[in-house]
Amino acid sequence: MKAILAGALETGLGTVYSNATVFVENGRITGVTEGLDPKNADEVIDASEMIVTPGFIDAHTHIGTYCEGFPEGMADANDMVNPVAPHLRILDAVYQDDTAFADALAGGVTCVQTLPGSGNIIGGQGAVIKTSTSIQGRKKTVDEMIVRAPSCMKAALGENPIRVYKEKQKLPNTRMGNAALLRQALVEASNYRNKTIHARSKNEPAERNLQQEALLPVLDGDLSLCIHAHRCDDIATAVRIAEEFSVPFTVEHCTEGHLIAPFLAEKNVYAAVGPTLTGKPKIELRNKTWDTPALLWKAGVHFCIITDHPVVPIEHLSVCLSLAVRAGLPREEAIKAVTIYAAEHLGIADRTGSIETGKDADIVIWDGDPLDARSRVVRTIIDGETVFSRT
Repeated sequence: MKAILAGALETGLGTVYSNATVFVENGRITGVTEGLDPKNADEVIDASEMIVTPGFIDAHTHIGTYCEGFPEGMADANDMVNPVAPHLRILDAVYQDDTAFADALAGGVTCVQTLPGSGNIIGGQGAVIKTSTSIQGRKKTVDEMIVRAPSCMKAALGENPIRVYKEKQKLPNTRMGNAALLRQALVEASNYRNKTIHARSKNEPAERNLQQEALLPVLDGDLSLCIHAHRCDDIATAVRIAEEFSVPFTVEHCTEGHLIAPFLAEKNVYAAVGPTLTGKPKIELRNKTWDTPALLWKAGVHFCIITDHPVVPIEHLSVCLSLAVRAGLPREEAIKAVTIYAAEHLGIADRTGSIETGKDADIVIWDGDPLDARSRVVRTIIDGETVFSRT
């Protein structure tokens, strides 16, 4: 058993303890007690002069597919030949030697969702993975990093698919085309399911279609549509289509979400906000502001904060939190936005996102306030094992 002695312990649930001990065994948190008492621990990690937090979760990245230092032509996240490609799986493209994984560990990010890009109306299945790429001195396979796969079905509205396919003289050329193709894909998947059920009822063979088969968990409510939408009209379209087909969904980026925050609260939308630490290179981003998280919070919208790595380097997730706080987001809400709220966004809050008994021991030790850009990660722990240590 390991004991982590924390000078300050932020649980990820809004609770902060002075002088607390976290017990870890077999990769899980087995207890949290007030006071600095390791009891009968076999190993003691002394962070009594430091701040301990849950590992940060970045709910929207392209890590392992837009690899650091690789030319853009080698990126594997966007297969922009067919605008509807639900059968693609990001797990088949993740390169665990992307140096961004080491950057994530040095920045206190222990878990990410990595996603197909937004060049297609439907880009394929995402995956939630831990950021440690080795175990017991050997390299992990990507399969050993999985928390949840598939984690969602990536979809996109707005400028990106229009720009890609207008050049190819293919649908979509407009926002109407975006919405029409998304609806058509869901209808075709529903028809496929009905045909398959009918064939099985007659004991007849049913031909498999991987594209349509991949959308069945969405129609069944088991997999969320993860919908890229910056502008408020695209966000409203995402809500409209999700309601039309009664499918679960999240809004990714939500750049203009603050303009329609009461609507998002009424619709119980889960939003991933970011990347905000960037310029405004396209029209969709002209209303981008650090006020968005605070305004969503005030309206009662469930949100998390993301980097969209590599758009914002993943190691700067803590900087994004500090800027959101400067714009009016309460500090405890900023921490939640990359811990428990991010875990809830991804449907993994039963495993991670807070320091609680029974959860994965994904823990970060900081030499100062995590929201102070001068602070550094001293140690990152994933599943109870130290995966980064600053010496």
